[in-house]
Amino acid sequence: MRYLLGLDVSTTGSKALLIDETGAVVASHTTPHDSSQPHPLWSEQSPAGWWSGMAASIRAVLAKVGDPGAIQAIGLTGQMHGLVCLDASGNVLRPAILWNDQRTQAECDEITATIGARRLIELTGNRALTGFTAPKILWVRAHEPEVYARIAHILLPKDYIRFKLTGEYATDRAGASGTLLLNVARRDWSREVVDALDIPAEWLPPTHEGPQVTGEVSAAAAQETGLRAGIPVVGGGGDQSAQATGVGAVRPGIVALTVGTSGVVFAPLASYAYEPEGRLHAFCHAVPGQWHFMGVMLSAAGSLQWYRDTLRPGEDFGPLTGEAADIPPGAEGLIFLPYLTGERTPHPDPLARGAFVGLTSRHTRPHLTRAVLEGVAFGLRDSFELIKNSDAGRIDEVRISGGGARSAVWRQIFADVFGVPLVVVKALEGAAYGAALLAGVGGGVWPDVPTAAEQTVELGERVEPGEHAGAYEAAYRLYRDLYPLLKPVFERQAEL
Repeated sequence: MRYLLGLDVSTTGSKALLIDETGAVVASHTTPHDSSQPHPLWSEQSPAGWWSGMAASIRAVLAKVGDPGAIQAIGLTGQMHGLVCLDASGNVLRPAILWNDQRTQAECDEITATIGARRLIELTGNRALTGFTAPKILWVRAHEPEVYARIAHILLPKDYIRFKLTGEYATDRAGASGTLLLNVARRDWSREVVDALDIPAEWLPPTHEGPQVTGEVSAAAAQETGLRAGIPVVGGGGDQSAQATGVGAVRPGIVALTVGTSGVVFAPLASYAYEPEGRLHAFCHAVPGQWHFMGVMLSAAGSLQWYRDTLRPGEDFGPLTGEAADIPPGAEGLIFLPYLTGERTPHPDPLARGAFVGLTSRHTRPHLTRAVLEGVAFGLRDSFELIKNSDAGRIDEVRISGGGARSAVWRQIFADVFGVPLVVVKALEGAAYGAALLAGVGGGVWPDVPTAAEQTVELGERVEPGEHAGAYEAAYRLYRDLYPLLKPVFERQAEL
């Protein structure tokens, strides 16, 4: 039996997932790591913590198989957009600045003014947003010139793990799409953007397709992890592209809906396209020769977790969401805006805030619960509508995964609000599973990514829109009206 190892450096932990050549999960282990917020809106982590955690997780899964030599290949995934600055010797120069760091609005404005909003979207598929990597580079240049002067290499979080495994500086094209420095249509660095921002091109690593071999496990890494030296390590993909691979969203028409802490609607594209206003992300897919549109909500299941932790700490999510089943669609006029950590799609606004609108003395806690579930569904429908009306408008099937997919009540709400059937993906291992599939293609277990997904991804329940599907239209229209009305209020609140 041949094994494949998927490694995922997420915001919360370093995960190692081992699968066999049938796609069955053999072992999984996650070592948690912490984030720091040294100032308001900042979010940083130690790359050394990622690596020590990943080495521990690898050793934990190897202990369950007995034969490390049977591992055929390794795939990488992880949080996107983070900035890792290294000197010429590969030493980390400062803590990594993460995807959810919000300090760079001035740099985003500078990028837009320098390149032009329309040209930036044409080249990179995206607006300049605070989460992306390029604004972070400019921030270091402006605020930490002594660090900037020593930079020789810039990597994304998962690519730092690659460097520690192989000694190679490399990245994948799906992850690189989230730097705001990639010409997404051409699938390589944009000389125009890099030169306009005066970022040394030699700092950027070579780019690779998701299943392409980028290096081999070094003797030093083998000693630290227990792996066999010489195992090939493939390009992998950013977390959302790897997640989509792991649920089989690897051809146009299959849309992935992920309801995790954040929420994502992911639609593969056969050719490059961009949303003219940049309201959708346009990235390279981890599947060679494919691209994708993506809409992102920052607080999806995160909204439900905040709600539970605040009002019913310790209660299981099942009973909590179950109590909403007896509340009619629309929660009797109560609307929840899920902008607890700002928003990205279709409102790229770090100042957006959460709100319950329409509260009366008639509303009970189950009403509030229903409103939270519906508000998240409405927010993700915003992305769904943009994709339906775009060049990716063909939607054959929507596959739902993530922690939020465990709730039967929530699954039905999503089907009713979207007005389309949903298919539940049985696998719950997320992006690490997709990274392992990409490793299998690079290691010769499968000939291509679609074949790997077809032979391994297990589908479960199909949820059809129910009798209440049409009842959501008026509530959704009201939801869409609220953000433009409240935006000036959010801006004033941010000044308090």
